[in-house]
Amino acid sequence: MASGSEGQVVTRFAPSPTGFLHIGGARTALFNWLYARHHGGKALLRIEDTDRKRSTQEAIDAILDGLAWLGLDYDEPPVFQSERAARHAAVAEELLASGHAYKCYATPEELEEMRAEQRAKKLPLRYDGRWRDRDPSEAPQGAHYVIRLKTPNEGEMVIDDRVQGRVTVKNAEIDDYVLLRADGTPTYMLAVVVDDHDMGVTHIVRGDDHLNNAFRQLPIYHAMGWPIPVYAHIPLIHGNDGAKLSKRHGAMGVDAYRDELGILPEALFNYLLRLGWGFGDQEEFTREEAIAAFTLEGVGKSPSRFDMKKLLSMNGTYIRKADDGELAGLVAARIGPQADVAVLTTAMPVLKTRARDLHELADGAGFLFSSRPLSMSEKAQELLTPEARVLLGGISERLAAEAHWTTEALEANLKTYAEDLGLGLGKLAQPLRAALTGQTTSPGIFDVLALLGKEESLARIDAQAAETGK
Repeated sequence: MASGSEGQVVTRFAPSPTGFLHIGGARTALFNWLYARHHGGKALLRIEDTDRKRSTQEAIDAILDGLAWLGLDYDEPPVFQSERAARHAAVAEELLASGHAYKCYATPEELEEMRAEQRAKKLPLRYDGRWRDRDPSEAPQGAHYVIRLKTPNEGEMVIDDRVQGRVTVKNAEIDDYVLLRADGTPTYMLAVVVDDHDMGVTHIVRGDDHLNNAFRQLPIYHAMGWPIPVYAHIPLIHGNDGAKLSKRHGAMGVDAYRDELGILPEALFNYLLRLGWGFGDQEEFTREEAIAAFTLEGVGKSPSRFDMKKLLSMNGTYIRKADDGELAGLVAARIGPQADVAVLTTAMPVLKTRARDLHELADGAGFLFSSRPLSMSEKAQELLTPEARVLLGGISERLAAEAHWTTEALEANLKTYAEDLGLGLGKLAQPLRAALTGQTTSPGIFDVLALLGKEESLARIDAQAAETGK
């Protein structure tokens, strides 16, 4: 199953399918993918679904969907950890046979008594090694046992982490933890090491909340005589207030950024890339530029701060760069069956100038497909005073005589009319916008007139002017 050839970089992303692909997981996936692509290596995916009670097919589908939407592809089919339990158990038995592991017959009651004593003495809660050097023949007939790793008692372990630098832990701090439970199922610590080795993983890039796990996993590598992977533990993402990232900061699934917030995949890709990684002053990267530039040396040691405003600003930049036809398709799906993609494509250069997300785009485009009588927002209704409706009647007469229905001609016409009336252009534009869109915000009013066309524009204006005196 080993995937890497000599000298080839192999990374892996290993999510647990107990929920959506959250923003921190998506960034970890991105960094792994970029590092492998930068070095011409392999990016692999492992679904760590050994928690059968909490793992769901729905979560697996959401993770795969989120990764595909971000454009992260993998070089081999996903490995499902749950399908490899027999291999994990075989390694535990191998460690047992070589003397690097032992059978522990301590009952749950004995272990709880041990922990209670440690708590009372304010000692660290860790297994005390009571079966480490005992002969299994001392155990009661037919007693259940777990297999524990015989970790070194003396000395220390050192990891030269590619992000955190040199980190040292005394071996005495690592207890003899369980490899195989009494029911024969492997623990997470064992499964991860066996899978990483068998998949040929050379570089483990993951959150720094796993740094302690690395020191627990190293003794298995040593005992099995397996090559040690390169570790890179990246700082976690915090909210913009410095607190641990939570839902109030925007810690949602990748699917929610797409569906609920209207974020483009290119924007989220770029934003996550710059979240804790830097390359000079450059902020925007194409996919190809990101692959060429990405190194672990660019990853900072401090937690990065998630900033929703910055993400939306970047999303607005990508909306303005996006193909109008593709945007029209995405926006049409948000408006509904009445939306015409061809009309939206024509209107998109005007619509996308200020929008920060696809919902704003859809809201801004909705007036194109509204049927008369228009539904009016409360603020728009307030603008349509009796005086404003009189003005609309005059505007209608002016525009009905306009031979050139272009933004330039319409602007010149209404500016002249405003001057004739001794009014600022805004006094005409505000009620006109309400009459044409039912809203108080929209693209430029002359763009709105041009997009709606002469017939529909005059019909909407006349419908509101006719309300005068009612």
